[in-house]
Amino acid sequence: MFGLVLICLAVFSAATYGLARRKVLQAAHGSGTRPHSRPKYHGAHAALWAAIPALLVLVGLAVAAPRIITAVTWADLPAAAPSVEPFRSQFQYDAEAIAAGSIPSAVAYSADQRAALAAHADRISALSGMLRLGGLVAVGLAALMGGLYAWSRARPDYRARNAVERWVGGLLFATSAIAVLTTLGIVLSLVWESLRFFQTVSPLEFLTGTHWSPQIAIRADQVGSSGGFGAVPLFVGTFLIMGIAMLTAAPIGLMAAIYLAEYASAFQRAWIKPLLEVLAGIPTVVYGFFAALTVGPAFRAGFNRLGEYLLGGPLNDLGLYLMGVQNQMALVAGVVMGIMLIPFVSSLSDDIINAVPQSLRDGSYAMGATQSETIKRVVLPAALPGVAGAMLLAASRAIGETMIVTMAAGLQARITANPLDSVTTVTVQIVTLLTGDQEFDSPKTLSAFGLGLTLFVVTLILNIVALRIVQHYREQYD
Repeated sequence: MFGLVLICLAVFSAATYGLARRKVLQAAHGSGTRPHSRPKYHGAHAALWAAIPALLVLVGLAVAAPRIITAVTWADLPAAAPSVEPFRSQFQYDAEAIAAGSIPSAVAYSADQRAALAAHADRISALSGMLRLGGLVAVGLAALMGGLYAWSRARPDYRARNAVERWVGGLLFATSAIAVLTTLGIVLSLVWESLRFFQTVSPLEFLTGTHWSPQIAIRADQVGSSGGFGAVPLFVGTFLIMGIAMLTAAPIGLMAAIYLAEYASAFQRAWIKPLLEVLAGIPTVVYGFFAALTVGPAFRAGFNRLGEYLLGGPLNDLGLYLMGVQNQMALVAGVVMGIMLIPFVSSLSDDIINAVPQSLRDGSYAMGATQSETIKRVVLPAALPGVAGAMLLAASRAIGETMIVTMAAGLQARITANPLDSVTTVTVQIVTLLTGDQEFDSPKTLSAFGLGLTLFVVTLILNIVALRIVQHYREQYD
């Protein structure tokens, strides 16, 4: 039904466009005057007035209709409906599912309740049909009134071009506002749920505690529910993997950018740069499979062989430790994440190096410097602020990665700087805490929002610093 309405609305708008355009052409030809705006602007003005108000009504009804139906029918549930929660809510959901043609839940109702459920579903279906019919009438009236208003304005002296530009400006503002409001909604939802969490757990304990075990004991003697909410181990694991990733991506990405910007020919650049950026289009879950099935076993085999070589010598303890290294470790996740970040670092650094004025290179060559000396002593120092900003942006990307860490680093929350240990990160714990059926009233689940808010603040700071560095660099050479 929604798609059919959109098609009818598009046809009506196109017809309004043609009629308004034809009316202006005939009026201008009959009076011999030149219209202020071209006929296409008059047609576009009429089409916008016929389509936009009707679309707003249609979207508003699509959003509000389910809520209206639920509110009206929930207030008048049948007497045979269950009287206690959550069975009462489930009764309403099952009736809505039947009315929508879906299969209800497997809840066992009595004979009276099944009859009441069918009657309630019929009532919901009837109310939905009335709202649908009323919505179609409202959409049709909005399109007709908008089209008639624009038709009355379709005359040679009307400034249709200015009106269309105002419409376009309003649409562009609306799209920009959607992005801003979405960001604001994300922040407010994080802050609200985090405040609920911090009412139970002290922020100081959360930010400085060293024990992470997000469990709440039901009994005083319950084992394994210590309820530790210290997030320090999670952030240690996050920054350990991020550091390994940057140690992998930064030199390789920067060297690739230097080659593409300074040494590669146009033919080589046309082939190498797209092939390098193919890495950016690979889904992170594929990187996770690569880490778990290829890189992890390869690293484990290498360290195990090294441990066998060290056994019986002065480094016997180290050899025993290396013999016990497993597939999941921070090093595996960091290296694979660094491979994922190489095109990100390379592309940004390449753009920044190319932005260095050619006059600096020419001056260096005029002083007798070679190409390598020019790159080391002129180009890279000039591009250093921008490259530093690119590295910070890549670091913020690494902090927010989840899938690679989940599949390659493990789930153990520990404070360690050893890259061969199994660790976990903030994003992995957020996924773990919010997976499955959860009740959003326990500190265990709400702790995910506290982690999300803290991670949001950290990445925001990194992005602000990086953008300020890049902005300063651009101002220097503009």
